[in-house]
Amino acid sequence: MSAERTNKPQNAIRPTRQEDYAEWYQQVIKAADMAENSPVRGCMVIKPWGYGLWENIQRSLDRMFKDTGHVNAYFPLFIPLSFFEKEAEHVEGFAKECAVVTHHRLEPKPGGGLRPAGELEEPLIVRPTSETIIGEMFAKWTQSYRDLPILINQWANIVRWEMRTRLFLRTAEFLWQEGHTAHATEAEARQETMRMLDVYATFARDWMALPVVKGVKCAWERFPGAVDTYSIEAMMQDRKALQAGTSHFLGQNFARSSGIKFLGADGREEFAWTTSWGVSTRLIGALIMAHADDDGMVMPPKLAPKHVVLLPIYRNEADRGRVLAHCESLQNELRDQRYDGERIEVEIDQRAMPGGEKAWFHIKRGVPLRVEIGPRDIDGGVVSLTRRDRGPKDRQAIPRAEFSANVGAILGEMQRGLLARAEAYQKEHTREITDLEELRRWFTPKNEDKPEIHGGFALAPFVEDKRVEQALLPMKLTVRNVPLDAERRPAKCVFTGQPTDKWAIFSKAY
Repeated sequence: MSAERTNKPQNAIRPTRQEDYAEWYQQVIKAADMAENSPVRGCMVIKPWGYGLWENIQRSLDRMFKDTGHVNAYFPLFIPLSFFEKEAEHVEGFAKECAVVTHHRLEPKPGGGLRPAGELEEPLIVRPTSETIIGEMFAKWTQSYRDLPILINQWANIVRWEMRTRLFLRTAEFLWQEGHTAHATEAEARQETMRMLDVYATFARDWMALPVVKGVKCAWERFPGAVDTYSIEAMMQDRKALQAGTSHFLGQNFARSSGIKFLGADGREEFAWTTSWGVSTRLIGALIMAHADDDGMVMPPKLAPKHVVLLPIYRNEADRGRVLAHCESLQNELRDQRYDGERIEVEIDQRAMPGGEKAWFHIKRGVPLRVEIGPRDIDGGVVSLTRRDRGPKDRQAIPRAEFSANVGAILGEMQRGLLARAEAYQKEHTREITDLEELRRWFTPKNEDKPEIHGGFALAPFVEDKRVEQALLPMKLTVRNVPLDAERRPAKCVFTGQPTDKWAIFSKAY
């Protein structure tokens, strides 16, 4: 195997973020070997490296859900059409995205091929979300206040018939979790709604190294059928917003339509108060757009499928056995260490390919730490370490024992550094604006034909008025949310001029 250590090319990903951000995003996914388009239009194949990231997201969130008292269950993929018809606002919100099953078998058709046969008595909706069917089951499970609260989570796939798709961000089928709960009082349900919003915000910050803005959605951005919708909003490197998670207070709307009733302690029959909340594989898109660079993916260590890759370097067969034995010994040593309470995940890359090519393979995948080990490193008692959060040439020789003892601390430093970098970027590109013309300028690119990266988050005074929604359309802006921690200050709405003390985040968004 070649011992050559190649110099860095101009960059691994073309085009760069500045040249064409949308295409850069697609090329990072391809270079990192995370996913690809499937033969089924609008759907994706999540490849092992991308799915390993999703497994870590799932594992971490699942632990947080269970720590807050929730249990997992599973509900059918198919939902009778009549269930959706019970909640008018809900069905209206999802009608255009529904995939519908109308037949239950295939039969040969004249001249060859197959055609659907056996029309169903009632069409079945392929799950776009599960409020209706879970509500049906909650109604069966709830008779008394003693049966409440019900705290359920489901890990599942979802189908929404998207016309314009993009890997991880918007596909016809995607993976997610959806929490559904029922409570005896409004106060308990509202507390649950906010608790799960906090879980999502904590996960985004502490695991994804992603700062987010927690807030409440305006009426026209609300989940269909909800009383209140809360979201966490994150800024991507093109300064657009990405909704990274939502938590909905459903009031008694779905309880009434599904018949979720119980006898209270006073003997009176009441409708339950329900919530729902969810995040999806869109979080992987958020990680790419928040942290990747022009050389490929950058993985936050707390979610990386592998923390360390060991790259054996040798010139001849005589050195091969010695180097590989050293790598295996170091691998076992590192696996005995812990980072954030978990085992350090270590891979030895023994593929027969040039050393530089092998290194770039792992750079593009975003492995946090690369360690090259050759005969000279062994003789010197050191490892040659390169961190993914720094440039490929920022290689340093560290005593092996020191590296083994401190690998967890190094990963922790990287995790904190990614968060600090993202926080600084969000702060730099968030602006308080009280004038409509200034708002227009902030979100207008210099080149309309090929817009450069521009804008960001605008915190502006706002009234919840349909005129605002209409004014935003030609500007391609949306109200992301009204931040929960925003100071209530008297001002005039930038769109209507009406007095208000409510300030909202405006942005272009995915």
